[in-house]
Amino acid sequence: LNASGRAPAAWTPAYFHQRYGSAPTPPRRGVDSVTVPGAVSAWAALSERFGSLPFADLMEPAAEIAERGYLVPPVVQQKWAAGAPELQSQPGFRESFLPRGRAPEVGELFRFPDYAATLRALAATDCESYYRGALMERIVAFSRATGGYFCEDDFRNYRPEWVEPITQDYRGYTACEIPPNGHGITVLMALGILNGMTM
Repeated sequence: LNASGRAPAAWTPAYFHQRYGSAPTPPRRGVDSVTVPGAVSAWAALSERFGSLPFADLMEPAAEIAERGYLVPPVVQQKWAAGAPELQSQPGFRESFLPRGRAPEVGELFRFPDYAATLRALAATDCESYYRGALMERIVAFSRATGGYFCEDDFRNYRPEWVEPITQDYRGYTACEIPPNGHGITVLMALGILNGMTM
């Protein structure tokens, strides 16, 4: 299942050149570094094809944890604190992830009730609200308010794709990867090179 993100329709070479000049890489942060997310669609597609439980039942444990909170473990706290200086100026980040004006400490209770509400909205609509409903409308409005160019059709037109894997035999095993646009082909190329080497 290829559920990788897709570029908004407004993203053209001319768009990036106008906004960022001749920079060789796209921006690392902000609204122009985010594609239309595909992971949410993958949850629903995988559940529909292979699941045996009601979709809402799958989402509820995560929603419950987000609502009641969890004690921040050391590794998570270190990454949170390391990323905060770079991300704190991004719209919405401080309000969501720095509730006390800083990254949570190890063992501190972090609650995320807005995320719990989002998970429950996804559960109630089998993720449709993310691409063709109220959640999509909120995402597009936030994008516009913060200088982005997502439009409703960027989300409405998104669908994950069931694809035929590409493969490479390697020493009695067959490795399978999603074809491009995925990066799995690089793994298969490396295995193909290794096939010709003696070890």
